[in-house]
Amino acid sequence: MKTDCSCLSNRLGCIAPVYRRFLGAAIVALGGLSAGAAAAQADLLCVLVPHFKDEYWLSVAYGLEQRAAELGLSLRFFEAGGYDALQTQVTQLSECADLDPGAILIGAVSSDAPALLVALDRAAEAHPVIGLVNELHSDALVARIGVDWAEMGRLLGQSLAARFPAGGPMQQAILLSGPAEAGWVAPTEQGLRAGLDGSAITITATYGADTGTAEQLRLLEQAWAEHPQTDLVIGSAPAIEGAMALFRAAPNPPALAATYMSHSVARGLVGGKVLAAPFDDPIEQGRLAVDAAHRAIAGSLGQPQIGPQITVFTAGIAAEGLSLSPSNYFPDLD
Repeated sequence: MKTDCSCLSNRLGCIAPVYRRFLGAAIVALGGLSAGAAAAQADLLCVLVPHFKDEYWLSVAYGLEQRAAELGLSLRFFEAGGYDALQTQVTQLSECADLDPGAILIGAVSSDAPALLVALDRAAEAHPVIGLVNELHSDALVARIGVDWAEMGRLLGQSLAARFPAGGPMQQAILLSGPAEAGWVAPTEQGLRAGLDGSAITITATYGADTGTAEQLRLLEQAWAEHPQTDLVIGSAPAIEGAMALFRAAPNPPALAATYMSHSVARGLVGGKVLAAPFDDPIEQGRLAVDAAHRAIAGSLGQPQIGPQITVFTAGIAAEGLSLSPSNYFPDLD
């Protein structure tokens, strides 16, 4: 099944029926095998992700599918449904291990939840487990594919500091991020504050919620009601997607900056509606993860952490400057 959910106004509506049908269930892609398969499947990669409500994870999935197809590997996706679905991901991790895949890739909903770490240790006894994008504090991982989220925040902060240097008009900012338990949230904020040090920007409040567009839009509405004098909104990609819609007709809208890239943020940069966003190449991270899993299966895994170079893009970029999944892409769902 393919969905056609490429624009801000209808993407949630398009995806909602898919979520009602498949939430918490395994997503089979690229000819994945049946859940009853018991024999070892060296060519099967089991992938766990927090959700596909955020366009960012669509690009990761696209990179995974691309590289798996090139190497003749099968993927089976398990989608937890959100960063608040810890128990679902714990259960899915056990189900994933029961498939006896060649390797397991996990985009964790939490960096250090004890139940998840216990399930991870158990799965890692028989299968190489690779961290995907999100930080996961476990010695059971054989590798982690992803960037330094503190560096993501720092580079964004430095870009904004250059635009609003010390001595200029003071800028009150609010930060809209993910839930505290997500491994990328705390380091991103720490790096951002370090990058903003000495600038004219002060973060007056920080908010967190699951990173679906609906959840982040509600968060934005709450934050704006409590801080109506805000000059700058710094937020997750879904938060900035919501902000572009919310402030479209506002006479004096706040400036916007995203903590990571998505299709909507990229369009905002091209159109000059978003000041800056760091790009960590989610498609390449997906491809690198499949490569790492392939090497782990062969027993030749090299570097324990691999990630693309981070680049900060600013308002007015050319559309061809970014590589993201096609606008109409959504993983095949059986």
